[in-house]
Order: sequence, then C-alpha cells, then structure tokens
Amino acid sequence: MTGTTDPVMRQQPAPLMRRIMLQGKYEAVAMLRNGEQLILAVVLPLLALVGLTVTPLLDGLGGTRINIAVPGILALCALSTAFTGQGIATGFDRRYGVLRFLSTTPLGRGGLIAGKVLAVLTVLAIQVAVVTAVALPLGWSPPASGWLPGLALLVLGAAAFTALGLLVAGTVRPEATLAITNLLWILLGALGGIVIPADRLPALAQGIVHYLPSGALGAALREAFLFGTVNSGAALILLLWTVLAGAAAIRWFKWN
Repeated sequence: MTGTTDPVMRQQPAPLMRRIMLQGKYEAVAMLRNGEQLILAVVLPLLALVGLTVTPLLDGLGGTRINIAVPGILALCALSTAFTGQGIATGFDRRYGVLRFLSTTPLGRGGLIAGKVLAVLTVLAIQVAVVTAVALPLGWSPPASGWLPGLALLVLGAAAFTALGLLVAGTVRPEATLAITNLLWILLGALGGIVIPADRLPALAQGIVHYLPSGALGAALREAFLFGTVNSGAALILLLWTVLAGAAAIRWFKWN
C-alpha cells in the first residue's frame, strides 16, 4: 500500500551512551549472579579482611591492623573483579561467539569494551560499599583527605587490571584464561604486595613487587587511606601498566 512504511524499517539504534549503559548493566548483573565470581569478588576479600584484623600479621607497620588491612582488601577487590572476573567472563564469551556477535551489532567493539569497563566500575563500587560497611564497625578510620585520591587510584588500578584481563582473555584459550587468572589472583594476592605490604615479603620479592600493578596499587591505597597523600611513583606505574596492557590488548585481541 503506497504511503506506508514498515515500522521495522523506521527503527533506529538507541543512542550510543544508552547502548553502553544497557550493556554495562547486563554485564554487572551477570557478574553478581555468578556464584563463583561473587565468592571471588566479595566473600574471599571479606574473609581476608577479618583474618588480617584478628591476626598479628600486620602489626608493627605504623598503623592499626584494620587501617593497614582495608586498603589492601580494596586493591584485592579490584584484582578480583577487573582481572580475574572480567578475564574469565570475556574468555568464555569469546569461545561461544558472543563477542563476535556483539561486535557486529550497533553496540560495536568500542561500545562493548566501554560496557565491560562500566560493569567493572559498578561491581567495584558495590565492593567498596560492602567492605566499608564491614570495616567501619571494626574500627577503620581513614582520613577524610584520603578518600578522593584513594578512590581515584582504585579506579586507575581497576583500569590496569581490566586491560590485563582483556589481554589474557583475548589471546589464549578460555581454559587457559581460567587457569592463568585464578593462579595470578592467588600469587598476586599473597605475594604481589596487595594484601601483605612489600616490607613483609621475602627479600627477593621486595625488589619486584613495587613494579607490579598489584604492588603499586596496594602501596598507593595504603598511603592514601593512611596518610591522605598520593604516591606519585605508584600512580605512574599503574598508568604505565594501563597504557601498555591496553595497547597490547588492542593489538593482539582476537574476537573469535
């Protein structure tokens, strides 16, 4: 019939920002509904927080146990969500063709990556709220001046770990991604300067961890939330890891 147009033909893609928001919401909800990722992102960091608070492992480092422990636990949350969680999810999305399909939709590759970053930041915000709610009754007392640099450095650390997670997920098989990200979560969490400050690590590790994203983030957050200052050296290391890992992910990431 002349003068009519198929309603389907008149449909236009949603604005890019809305597409990114919807993708970010979907990714965040999927992460929070996954029992294994929820344990990794929330339960294990909280258990580590309580363990560090009731044991003398952090005694003699210039602050109370809880004040020294919380920054490391926040850094561990970033590692759990941005590196391990996002790496595993992306690896299996790649295996089952989800990434390839989404990259051909109006969302595009850039929108897909932006959605993943938004999901990481959303889950990280929830982790910070949960850790804070548990830590404050235990006596955590960070300086007010430490919140702004602390949260900014936490976001920078999450960016570095997200880039590393995407690099691993986009270059090796999903099974290898699962093994690598879980193994590095254990190694970096225990010996990477995140939870345990470098001063308490073996002498051989002390000279290395400062240059790892884990050690840089742990040191930066402890300085911010203990003294309200910015560790510029650690911030620079995190920025370099973000740029280098991001560039490598862009160069070698395989969508199928």
